[in-house]
Amino acid sequence: MKGFGVGLALALACAAGSARAEISDNVVRVGVLNDISGIFQDTNGMGSVEAARMAAEDFNGGGKGIKVEIVYADHQNKADVGSAIARKWLDVEGVDAIVDVPNSAVGLAVNTVLRDSRMTFLASSTASSDLTGKACSPNTIQWVNDAWATGNTTAAAMMQRGGKDWYFVTVDYALGKGIEAEATNYIEKHGGKVLGSSKHPLGTSDFASFLLPAQNSKAKVIGLANAGGDTINAVKQAAEFGIQEGGQTMVAFLLFVNDVHGMGLKVAQGLQLLEAFYWDMNDDTRAFAKRFAARPGMNGKMPSGNQAGVYASTLAYLNAVAATGSDDAKVVVPQMKTFKGKDKDKLFGDTTIRQDGRVIHPMYLFEVKKPEESKYPYDYYKLIATIPADQAFRPLADGGCSLVK
Repeated sequence: MKGFGVGLALALACAAGSARAEISDNVVRVGVLNDISGIFQDTNGMGSVEAARMAAEDFNGGGKGIKVEIVYADHQNKADVGSAIARKWLDVEGVDAIVDVPNSAVGLAVNTVLRDSRMTFLASSTASSDLTGKACSPNTIQWVNDAWATGNTTAAAMMQRGGKDWYFVTVDYALGKGIEAEATNYIEKHGGKVLGSSKHPLGTSDFASFLLPAQNSKAKVIGLANAGGDTINAVKQAAEFGIQEGGQTMVAFLLFVNDVHGMGLKVAQGLQLLEAFYWDMNDDTRAFAKRFAARPGMNGKMPSGNQAGVYASTLAYLNAVAATGSDDAKVVVPQMKTFKGKDKDKLFGDTTIRQDGRVIHPMYLFEVKKPEESKYPYDYYKLIATIPADQAFRPLADGGCSLVK
């Protein structure tokens, strides 16, 4: 089947040791499953594979000679393809963990396949809040964004700045619907109004029929509940229509620095967005980003939040394998959940992994700079507000997860 082009990357520390007595096949295999050829190829793609390789290199056997292999495959944004790859990795190829998985429909399908297996799901790019709600699994850890955080936290930040009336331009699948539902719930509960919504297919090139109703609605805020190439196309066409010049504010719920780079500051300037990671936040993020940009095939590109999430979640998983001497999810995932706020993550700050699998860390509201404000390559964001970790994500009691233990 197309999309099964699985590549083995690196093997570290070949010596066998007693610490690996419970490691299957005497090797820990991590599979990067994402969109390599479609609309998420810049925010994920081969950059995520390089991020996983960096984590394996930095792990360096965990001090116990543990061998690590990184494999990857393209899910083509199709749930059936993603599920088939996950099953093959589980049943045939001895993969122990799956990481990344942008596209909520694919992520939820993979979550189902891995539930109660020996494989760990590091959902570092799957934004569906159902992963810590009705689809909660003891095998899954969810990093970076989710629809609750993206919808609620972005809506809250925008409403505090006067954005009471909204119109949504939403991708018509689980990701967009989840973000719009969460944001709408917050807006209406806090005295705002949603004036309308336009739904578009994944991979839309012409947004005129979706943006013009938003413009005509006179809504103060136009929320783009989509991602990747869809967001880029929508923002470019909104600029052509003069939407922001007309006094409406555009907010992108899932926008990454790679997307801004692709559309250029002249087009993206003034956009509001919520991010969990920005490469230029501090010395640690800059050091990681410069290493990433120098990797084969990256050609100076800075990492997205999703790619940073692949690195952080893969390294946390490997450290849990080293601590337990096992790559079985029933052992590794509980160990990962001992990761508390005192264990500061270099890329995401003060970090806790909750019992429902949700990774808690601060979130940031940014505004895209004007061209004249940018001083060097990828200097694209200015910080508007920091949302503390305990406010950025759905409270544990509201998660609907029955697997808290």
